[in-house]
Amino acid sequence: MSYNRLDTPIPGQRPTNATTMIFPFNAIYPQHKAGPVTAIRRRLLIRSYAPDWIVTIFLAAAFFSLDEVNGYRRVFSLEESSIRHPYAVHERIPNFALYMIAFVSPFCIMPVINIITVRSWWDLHNSWLGLILSLSMTGAMTQVVKITVGRPRPDLLDRCQPPPGLSDPPYSLTSWTVCTQTDEGILRDGFRSFFSGHSSLSFAGLGFLSFYLAGKMHLFDHRGHATKSWLALSPFMAASLVAISRTMDYRHHWQDVLVGTLVGTLFAFFTYRQYYPPLSSEHAHRPYSPRIKREELHDVLPTHNHDHHDHHPMNGGRHQYTDSLDENYELAGTVPRPNGPGPLHEVWKDGDGEPDLIEGVGPSTYSPPQRPGPSLPPSPERHANLQLP
Repeated sequence: MSYNRLDTPIPGQRPTNATTMIFPFNAIYPQHKAGPVTAIRRRLLIRSYAPDWIVTIFLAAAFFSLDEVNGYRRVFSLEESSIRHPYAVHERIPNFALYMIAFVSPFCIMPVINIITVRSWWDLHNSWLGLILSLSMTGAMTQVVKITVGRPRPDLLDRCQPPPGLSDPPYSLTSWTVCTQTDEGILRDGFRSFFSGHSSLSFAGLGFLSFYLAGKMHLFDHRGHATKSWLALSPFMAASLVAISRTMDYRHHWQDVLVGTLVGTLFAFFTYRQYYPPLSSEHAHRPYSPRIKREELHDVLPTHNHDHHDHHPMNGGRHQYTDSLDENYELAGTVPRPNGPGPLHEVWKDGDGEPDLIEGVGPSTYSPPQRPGPSLPPSPERHANLQLP
């Protein structure tokens, strides 16, 4: 009697390994190969996402340019204990390390995940665009809030170096003009505590990486894999360590770190959803298709039919679209965007400025419901027609 090896695949069963357990759709979905990039196709793709890149570059430029702006500086009390902490000359995570953690590491990790999973150039483009847009939006918002709020840092008095023996004016607080600090950069940065830029940027970059991992691994497939959960949340854990280090260096109050964490996570999720379907979607591992008109997509872009190969990545069965993603064709390796109201210039012109009316309910068709009136007593003629059994 002969026995098969334990690692011999059973006929009709897909091979399983560590990669397919973490990325289960790898053994189910075939890899899609797009056609050659023609001049027309390249022009359509550039036109589709050129506004996104323009806005991203503009926000990134605003982030770096606002760093040298002299913002608002709040008054403070020389007796306030929360701003009497020592000034740390050497930070645990300086700005250079922050950029490496929040930007360079996700920028390099996502292509590796792309190669392991979908192997799609369009997914690589969407992931990089989403990451840079998340960081740019978060950075610009952080800088604007910092220079307008002007909250003192916990180490402000050590930065300010007020004259010895100085006290607050009667019935008032002290302004920054009493400071003897000669380094304008150190003093200016002392009034930018709210909210934490390290916290917001680290969660904007690493948070986007977490959402990217969660989508590729189908974290919310109702199967409850602890390994996938830890892998998807590990970037959030790294971002948390960056945020905590700001309180250890006395650069931020705990409120600054908390708000920065929330802002960075919010922008990371917002930008991720611009280019990827919901994390609970059956196609969460795919990016959205380009924003190109359907007739143009049929003419110049490589397409494929869902009926040939769409399967649910978790149950191995054939999948048919039954929701707003019901499309006959899609760009290879992507998910068609849900049917929306259409381009804004068409939505705004809809109805030529007249108020929209609910279909079938208008001034000419709508009538208020009639209340039933009091019942009338039966007539004598009706009594005459009644027959008793």
